[in-house]
Amino acid sequence: MHSEKIALTQTVQKGGCAAKVAATELRRILQQVGFPAAHPALMVDGRYFDDAAIYRVNEETALVQTLDFFTPIVDTPKLFGEIAAANALSDVYAMGGRPMTAMGILAFPLAALPEHVIVDVLQGASNKIAEAEANFVGGHSIDDDTLKFGLSVTGFVDPHRVWTNAGARPGDHLILTKALGTGTMTAAVKRQQLREEDIIEALDGMTTLNNVIDCISPDLQASIHAATDITGFGFSGHAMQLANASDVTLHIETGNLPRFGKTFHCLENGCLTKAHRTNAEYTTPHVDDSALDALHKLLIHDPQTSGGLLLSVAPETSQAMLQALHNRFPSAVIVGTVYPRQDKAVRFA
Repeated sequence: MHSEKIALTQTVQKGGCAAKVAATELRRILQQVGFPAAHPALMVDGRYFDDAAIYRVNEETALVQTLDFFTPIVDTPKLFGEIAAANALSDVYAMGGRPMTAMGILAFPLAALPEHVIVDVLQGASNKIAEAEANFVGGHSIDDDTLKFGLSVTGFVDPHRVWTNAGARPGDHLILTKALGTGTMTAAVKRQQLREEDIIEALDGMTTLNNVIDCISPDLQASIHAATDITGFGFSGHAMQLANASDVTLHIETGNLPRFGKTFHCLENGCLTKAHRTNAEYTTPHVDDSALDALHKLLIHDPQTSGGLLLSVAPETSQAMLQALHNRFPSAVIVGTVYPRQDKAVRFA
């Protein structure tokens, strides 16, 4: 037992995926960079803000590569490691792949935090990597002012079965696998309005691996036309990116969006992050949310950490897909339908 209890969220200004650089700022920065010309074997790069890169090795195998790290979103070090690892591994699952190796990215304030903190963070990450049947193969660390942790993950995928955010087809049903609300609920913990024990359902969601493939048959896998995971840009931002990449419009039944039990309570009490505002600014030109009340507008912009997958699936398979997913993802639900492109990328009803 460690005698000193340190609340990690009190050591940083921003936590989890809410600490992302705002999408509008990031796009402006990236547009000024002359990136190398893409190799012919590069199947997916960063141009559509997809979840990971895909590099074809041969006709049977492609590499999936991703990197994700952030500051503490919870107070308990081991739990932080589990969430950070699940979040990073998710990008491989979102492309239809399986993670194989993971390398740690660690910034640690040696003078401010005791050694057991990082031991617990690494143990939590190790547990999740083991659950994913992947390998923790090393990493890089620096002495920094604040704790940051994440993973660079490499996986494999069949190049003929890659899921991207650019494949949604009119008529598809949209399935969201996890409830929304991690941004506002963890903000409440940081403000010490709630304790970790009060948000167990959100913690369970964030530590659940987005391993959809092992839940469904190969036929169901083939009926997934597009996928993305819902993280720091909120449901609105990631749905918009999927719609724009696919050149379609998503019609969302907002009342169907699953949310954690305390989500609206936290939003009503003003437990917001900077990302609530920047996500709204990012999506406003492309999203019609005029039918929504104030709480639902906050909900769709809530920055998720280790959120669920948004799957665009053939309509004839959506019920079978839900039934298969419910064993691992009890909150999974059909939240909308894909339409041919209209004036807006996403319409919320």
